[in-house]
Amino acid sequence: MKRIAVFTSGGDAPGMNACIRAVVRSATYHNVEVFGVMRGYEGMIRGRLHRMESSAVSNTIQKGGTILKSARSQEFKNHEGRKKAYQQLRHFDIEGLVAIGGDGTFTAAKVFHEEFGLPIIGCPGTIDNDIYGTDYTIGYDTAVNTALEAIDKIRDTADSHNRVFFIEVMGRDSGYIAVQSGIGGGAEIIVSPENSNTTEDIINALRKGKLHHKASAIVLVAEGEVMGNATKLAAEVQAATEGLDIRVTTLGHIQRGGSPTASDRILASRTGVGAVEGLLKGKTSVMAGIQNNHLVYTPFDEAINKKKPINQELLRMVKILSI
Repeated sequence: MKRIAVFTSGGDAPGMNACIRAVVRSATYHNVEVFGVMRGYEGMIRGRLHRMESSAVSNTIQKGGTILKSARSQEFKNHEGRKKAYQQLRHFDIEGLVAIGGDGTFTAAKVFHEEFGLPIIGCPGTIDNDIYGTDYTIGYDTAVNTALEAIDKIRDTADSHNRVFFIEVMGRDSGYIAVQSGIGGGAEIIVSPENSNTTEDIINALRKGKLHHKASAIVLVAEGEVMGNATKLAAEVQAATEGLDIRVTTLGHIQRGGSPTASDRILASRTGVGAVEGLLKGKTSVMAGIQNNHLVYTPFDEAINKKKPINQELLRMVKILSI
């Protein structure tokens, strides 16, 4: 294999640039030419590829976002769109792909490989940490620390005014960010898809806090919670209680930005190198991840379809530490 391409797709995550850098530098080390695809699958269809030398990724490891940009592509969901993308890659003599993204990126990559046989290896880039086959995903640690910093600041104002703050963090289908940042930030209540909380549970927990002389409280809500978002839950609690001064803060896309933490930079670097070397060893339709501090390759089928549950010990700790 003499020429590969790398791209980022789906939601951006801190550390994606570190992964791109690792792909370019490791490919260069192995005398393989690297092309960057701008704007994910959409750019692939349009032929937006450019050669990336080692110098192209200098001074990027500390930057958030993605220098290759990202975009959703409706056209790639159709066979004709994927055929256009493959023809563009053939035009540039691309022999392998490194896809940096989440389950949507890997689902598309799996279909693309099945249809055209082009070797593809993925790197898990998503702040949600919901990809099976790796202990952590690129961007997750940074997102948790960003949320934690915000929680600490909101805690100050909540305490000053004896208020209850409902804080919504990202995690459409997973409560990883909510649970980890909630434990780290000392949240009184954590509401996530993995918990079976009800509005009554939240109310009872707040009343219990009053009995323990807690004048303020933090209720942390994962955005994908089946009961509703933070605004809806706060309104329900407010309507069912008296005397609570409730406020709502949605952290939103602030969790996607910022300079990646050391953990995310190292994880991105390890999986980026692993993806390139995996391609050179003939691997395909797999994701490079880290489990128990070892590089592993997980088939796209498993990475996409297998559930990655939150450690039950963490959920048990939430109940113990919230008293």
